[in-house]
Amino acid sequence: MNNRWNEWIYKLWSPLYDTFFNSGEFRKARQKVFQGESYHENQRILFVGVGTGADLEWIHHQTLNITAIDYSNEMLEKARRKFRDSRIQFLKMDAQKMSFHDHQFDVVIGSLILSVVPDADQCLKEMIRVLKEDGELILFDKFIPEGRGLSPIKKVLRPLIRLAGTDIGLSFEALVEKYKGTISVQEDMPLMFNGMYRKIVIIKRHP
Repeated sequence: MNNRWNEWIYKLWSPLYDTFFNSGEFRKARQKVFQGESYHENQRILFVGVGTGADLEWIHHQTLNITAIDYSNEMLEKARRKFRDSRIQFLKMDAQKMSFHDHQFDVVIGSLILSVVPDADQCLKEMIRVLKEDGELILFDKFIPEGRGLSPIKKVLRPLIRLAGTDIGLSFEALVEKYKGTISVQEDMPLMFNGMYRKIVIIKRHP
């Protein structure tokens, strides 16, 4: 995968995205991601890979200071139309190379983004970089269950599925290994498909 390929793929996905990924079990999972989470007006909140804005339905977006980025013009336009009466700032931006300052946001939210960007490690690095110390990073994504590898059939299918715009072979534990002194995992909750999809809450520590 690369950015140009992903941009084309998600141009194709944009008319169908909500039908598949904001309905049924996915919609229930998104709701669970934000249950118990509370935000206030003084916080700066960043949605990385906001897509069509599916996650924004579950927070009080009318009163919050929210920035939302995505690399797909078509996905962003759908999100803008949905939330045109809000104060949300929608920006086209590469999640692997954000133009924000270090320590700029109190909360960073990444739903189904690490599994779709060409370089998940670089994307995670950027999300941690722009997060304030003691800030909260909330991830909703699919990962290999801890301690288990891909089945032989999934190993064969993985390159083909990546061409469709997503990776089924990411290990969260491998991704965060290098950040052990920088972050702490506060919550790791399975949400769908026998733990393949998880809600993970990370706190950025003081250096």
